[in-house]
Amino acid sequence: MAPAAPRVGRRTVEALLTAHQDSLRERNLVLIHGRYLPGAPARFTTAVDNEPRRVQVRDESSVLGVTAAWHDHRDTAGPGDVLVVTTGVDDEQLGWDLRGQAILRRTLTVENAEIVTQRFGATGLDVRMYGMEWLLEALLEAEPSDAGWPRVAGLLTLDTALRALAVQRLGLGSGEGGSVNGSQAGPPTLDTDTLLAWSRTPAGPLRFAELPLAERTELKKWLGDTAGLAAPVLLSLAEAGLGHDAMALGVLAAVLRDPAVAPDTALTIGGLFGQVMPRRAALSAFTDAVEGTLTRWVAQARTSSSARRQVFAVLDRADQLAETAGLAETLTGSRFLPTGFAAQLGRTVAEARRSSTAGETALADLAGHGLAALYPDRVQVAEMAVRIARWLEQPEPAVATVASGIRSQITDWGWADRALTLLWAGDPGGDLATGRELQGLYERGRARREVLDEQFARHLAAWSAHADARRPNDALVIENVLETAVRPLAGAGAPLVVVLDGMSCAVAIQFGEEAEREGWREVVPGPVDGQSAARTAAVSMLPSVTRTSRASLLAAEAVRGGQSVEAAGFSAFWKRHHKKAALFHKADIGGETGHALSHELMGALASETVVGVVLNTIDDALDKGQQGRGTTWGLDDITHLRDLLSAARSYGRPVVLVADHGHVLERGGRSGSAEEEVAAAASPRWRTGGPVREGEIEIRGERVLEGGGSIVVPWREDIRYTARKAGYHGGASLAEVTIPVLTLVAVAEQTPKGWVGLPREQSTPSWWSESLPADAHTGAAQSVFGSAGAATQTARRQDATGTEARKSSATVLRATASLGSEVVASEVYAAQKEYVRKAPEAKVVATVIDALVAAGGTMSPVALAAAISATGRVRRNIEGFVATVQRLLNVEGYPVLGFVDAGHAVKLDVPLLREQFLPQPKPKKE
Repeated sequence: MAPAAPRVGRRTVEALLTAHQDSLRERNLVLIHGRYLPGAPARFTTAVDNEPRRVQVRDESSVLGVTAAWHDHRDTAGPGDVLVVTTGVDDEQLGWDLRGQAILRRTLTVENAEIVTQRFGATGLDVRMYGMEWLLEALLEAEPSDAGWPRVAGLLTLDTALRALAVQRLGLGSGEGGSVNGSQAGPPTLDTDTLLAWSRTPAGPLRFAELPLAERTELKKWLGDTAGLAAPVLLSLAEAGLGHDAMALGVLAAVLRDPAVAPDTALTIGGLFGQVMPRRAALSAFTDAVEGTLTRWVAQARTSSSARRQVFAVLDRADQLAETAGLAETLTGSRFLPTGFAAQLGRTVAEARRSSTAGETALADLAGHGLAALYPDRVQVAEMAVRIARWLEQPEPAVATVASGIRSQITDWGWADRALTLLWAGDPGGDLATGRELQGLYERGRARREVLDEQFARHLAAWSAHADARRPNDALVIENVLETAVRPLAGAGAPLVVVLDGMSCAVAIQFGEEAEREGWREVVPGPVDGQSAARTAAVSMLPSVTRTSRASLLAAEAVRGGQSVEAAGFSAFWKRHHKKAALFHKADIGGETGHALSHELMGALASETVVGVVLNTIDDALDKGQQGRGTTWGLDDITHLRDLLSAARSYGRPVVLVADHGHVLERGGRSGSAEEEVAAAASPRWRTGGPVREGEIEIRGERVLEGGGSIVVPWREDIRYTARKAGYHGGASLAEVTIPVLTLVAVAEQTPKGWVGLPREQSTPSWWSESLPADAHTGAAQSVFGSAGAATQTARRQDATGTEARKSSATVLRATASLGSEVVASEVYAAQKEYVRKAPEAKVVATVIDALVAAGGTMSPVALAAAISATGRVRRNIEGFVATVQRLLNVEGYPVLGFVDAGHAVKLDVPLLREQFLPQPKPKKE
């Protein structure tokens, strides 16, 4: 009785033809003991002895069938054509006549081990493989049809064979199975990252599920040993038809890490896994692998739209499964679910309403959510909520004078306006519960600001009755800005004065931060009378509208008028100081095709002429609603601004960004507010005649250039006299009357004598950053910033309090300097460094850590770059450098280091840093 016929595929046939190519020179019939696989090609061409031969394969189960096949071949075959007959009939039954026509005059026996050795080009086979018939048959069946198996020099090991089989069966290679990651230069890495990505491919899991049971079992076992405990769980899910949902299930199963998880939750999760529910250790490994892979995908998704879609395809599916299974409420603490992020965002705002400390704790949890990097705008709203909570916990502020009110607006309350604007706009994700919490916090903040606006308006009315450019009573008025804030810069080169029509303090703060990130240094007059250095701000002309304020700014005197008045006044002022000047309005700025700026403007910038440029983007947007809800502004949002800054840098010009007036936004009606139907209203925010109503004040004086020197203006932001627009100006609120002035230099040599640098840390109110001692924060900033010569002289004139603050700051720096050294000397850091190509020097990373610790954990990118420069290493691309250090410090994706505040600051989580790199040994139990 003949042995059971083995399965024979095309590759086996080709191997036998190659092995007996000499015999095929004389004969063209090949008899093989076996059964040809259904679906395998019956006709194909293959190379035999380096010549193409056409091959026909027939599978016959009887002597008559074999004989008929041979006769058919003789009648129809061409020269050189080969007939291969697979059969289970033994030689004795076939007879000598038929066998005499075949090569070797007998039926060939298939030796799978020999054929596998040949197909891999190996010299021998791992001895363990001889007893693994399933593997040998699988290798013969699965051989890639295009290039065959990869050639092996020497012994074919079991691991090599299983790896090749797994790659082909799962479709991970670049052959007919395709690849998860596209074309590859070499074989893919068989790790959990690769396998989880494979599970998201359309046909990947199905390919595995269709394999024979023995093969699936052995591949799961081998991949478990190779890729870890997560691999068998994933493949079991693929077997059960759940492969495409595997990652989503892994996200949900993370809740089972909690020992206190409710039994009902565990049962529900088990139901989602069906018959595949693994043991605790394997499930833990699987959820860890899923979260690790998602963390890496999230990092890629920050710059890749396809990666972002990949991440949310998994997480949205996880949310769907949770909702269907009734787990949505239970999983609100998930580190990856979008609904979990929304829930944590809502908790953060709710906690901030309770107290800033509670809000900070919740915000730290939100920052640790796996999706925080993909929702920077939503995280920023939470940060603003916590900041407003801190501000509301500060002692109740008050306006003592017009000068103090203007100073407080530019140094403190303007920051509150910036935060309140984001709270008013709501959660960008549209979560209604979060929106209600934000509204409650916003209303508390606006109530405080309204009190300040009323106080300021009353002081403004009294001050305006006798104030003018010669007697400003300690305040900087807009008509003196050119003399006070611009003229001192002319000694280092003709300045560029950019008038940003309608720029409020909240907007100016954003421009200052972005300009600093791009290498500009803000400089201000040195502090006097014991005050600290601060950003400059002026009082607008009244009413705070373009016709009065911009003309007075550019003419350097109280005057009203249009563009001709502005241009003439600007030239006249600089002519008095022996300088040529040119002013460019909207129609004169844009260049011809291929040129961002006009030839006339570029020519002026290239000369010694003082150049003024008026940019109307903000005012136009408020008038026409082009900025939507108007929550944020950047340099790119202002037409021509970036081109002007670039040209100024190229020509060595210092730059002054100055407003002519601020603005308030249309935020809808509130109780007691309505559009005023006033016939004498010439503007949305000022009028003449009629009684003074609630929320208004009458102002008279020489600096009131409309209404015959007397106007009625609202200090409440929700009062308007004309049709609804996106925003308004002309009133008496701090946001409208305060004129921010940003003086920027590209190099320290452009700093005027007696002026000092103003790094972001020093211009930021303490409550805006984490609740840390402001002196340490400022001292750290001053240690890395300073104006050449002038800053040092000014620092020496600081009062005793300031001196002690710097001493305290230096002590903090010395005390914490060792943390960076300890981290870079740790075993964990050494292991992390192995995965980072061209890692920065250890001393540079240590400096980064120590500088951030000394600054309270948060620094602006420019301040951090300055700290790094102290090591002798200049980092021009600070964002790229921080990204590299993140790869060193963010172990397993935990956010030790990262950007916050929409990329305007770098934050170090010091407790998490210690936990990851310098863990404390657990106390021994008694």
